[in-house]
Amino acid sequence: MESLLDFEKPVADLEAMIEKLKKLSVEQKGDFTEQITQLEKKLIEQKKTVYENLSPWHIVQIARFKERPLLQDFIPLICSDFVELHGDRHFSDDHAMVGGFATIGDTKVMLIGNNKGKSIKENVDRNFGQAKPDGYRKALRLMKLAERYGLPVVTLVDTQGAFPGIEGEERGQHEAIARNLLEMARLQVPIVSVVTGEGGSGGAIGVAVGDVVMMFQYSIYSVISPEGCAAILWRDGKEAPKAAEALKLTAPDLLRLGVIDEIIPEPAGGAHRNPQQAAASLKEAVLRHLKKLSTLPAKKLVDKRFEKFSAMGQFGRE
Repeated sequence: MESLLDFEKPVADLEAMIEKLKKLSVEQKGDFTEQITQLEKKLIEQKKTVYENLSPWHIVQIARFKERPLLQDFIPLICSDFVELHGDRHFSDDHAMVGGFATIGDTKVMLIGNNKGKSIKENVDRNFGQAKPDGYRKALRLMKLAERYGLPVVTLVDTQGAFPGIEGEERGQHEAIARNLLEMARLQVPIVSVVTGEGGSGGAIGVAVGDVVMMFQYSIYSVISPEGCAAILWRDGKEAPKAAEALKLTAPDLLRLGVIDEIIPEPAGGAHRNPQQAAASLKEAVLRHLKKLSTLPAKKLVDKRFEKFSAMGQFGRE
């Protein structure tokens, strides 16, 4: 990798030492087997120490890491085909929200997700994955199309939130998200939603009202960003690590609170260290739940979805 997170430095230093010894053993034809073995054992222990004791703020950093795989990376890894559909039929084709017909395994689905960029140009074009009303209306159009053809919907969530500017408000940002919540709640086909990176505020839940909601191990899901929360509560964005702790935005916290249904494991250190392995885990989890949901009649599906979201936030839940 070209870059590292601050807390990964001890792991990176050991990996560099191992690579250096392996290179020396080839160039100088020396026997460094014992030293390499010892360092590899130490590396395993160091990874365990670092990655099993991550703070919520560390997980926020992993979820936002620039090398973390995006929707455009997952599509070829989990889909045998993908036909992108464009436009909301009202105003524009929002590039921050991508969707279309796809085949995952042997299952045909409507795949929809937030799409950030890998370069400055892509990020600007896709508005850093922050959809405008046009994006949410496009997503809803595709969901209704999926309902018409009896296809399940799979959504991959990765956004800081909906576009917050005046342009979005002028075109009805709040109404577009609220409409999605209503229509997803009563959609007559299965919906599986996965937070793959950052799930922020209404911008995330606008495509995440699922029969099953899952999160990657090092993703985050919250009503507000840690920086935004810190600015409101402490009038200081530097208190973001404290806010991350208080928000309970990590996958284990949200599983315990009943907000999500399952945690999808990632390679040690995050999906960016092995995107193929992360994609394989994602594909397996999605297909497993789609198989279960496909056996439910439409009415029972909708009733269970309503009960699921109605139960969230009940008094006394830890």
